Amino acid sequence: MLTREFYLRDANLVAPELLGKILVHKTGEETTAGMIVEVESYLGPEDKGAHSYGNRKSERTKIQYGPGGYAYIFAIYGMHWCFNAVTNGPEKPEAILVRALEPVEGIGLMKCRRGTEKLNDLCNGPGKLCQALGITKAQYGADLCGEELYIADYRSFTDGEIAVSPRINIDYAEEWKDRLWRYYVKGNPHVSKVPKRYQTGLMLKDIKQEKG
Repeated sequence: MLTREFYLRDANLVAPELLGKILVHKTGEETTAGMIVEVESYLGPEDKGAHSYGNRKSERTKIQYGPGGYAYIFAIYGMHWCFNAVTNGPEKPEAILVRALEPVEGIGLMKCRRGTEKLNDLCNGPGKLCQALGITKAQYGADLCGEELYIADYRSFTDGEIAVSPRINIDYAEEWKDRLWRYYVKGNPHVSKVPKRYQTGLMLKDIKQEKG
C-alpha cells in the first residue's frame, strides 16, 4: 500500500497521482478492488466547497484535522456513502473524493451488491463505488496504511492522459466552484457521467505548462 508520506502533501499534488492507483477493501465476504479513474480535491479551510471550510471542526470532519492517510467517509442524500482520502499534515484539513473506479477484483460481489450486471455502472460514481466495495460509515477513520482498506500502486498515467475540470455539483461554493480540481482519466468508460459543462477538454499537461 501507499506510504504515509505519500498522503502528507497538498491535496492537489496527491489527487492526480491517485489516478491509476488501486483502492482495495478486504472484508469477511471477499476482497473487492478497483483502479481509481476520477477524483476531486478539497482544500479547506479557505475552500468554500470543502466540509472543513471556515475551519469547521466537528464530529463529521475531525479526521481531516489529523495527518493524511486516513479515510473520511460522509453521506449524501441521506443514503449513499462517499470515500475520501485525507491528505496533508495535522491541522491542514484537506481531502480527496474518489469519484470513480474501474473494477479489478471481486467483480461478481460488486455486481451482487450493486444489483446490476453492467460493468461500467458498478463504480462510476462516488456512491456507487462505496456500495460496490462495501464501504460505509464503519470505515470512517480507517488507516489507509493498514491492511483492510487501502490504496496501492497499480498503473500510472501521464499528464497527457489526465483531464481536468471544475468539481461536480458544488454551485454553493461560489467562486470556488470553478477551480479545476477534478482529475480523471480521459476516455476511460468507468468515469462518472456528468453534464457537458464539466467536459472541458483541458488536460493536466496544458495546465502545468500555463503555470510555467
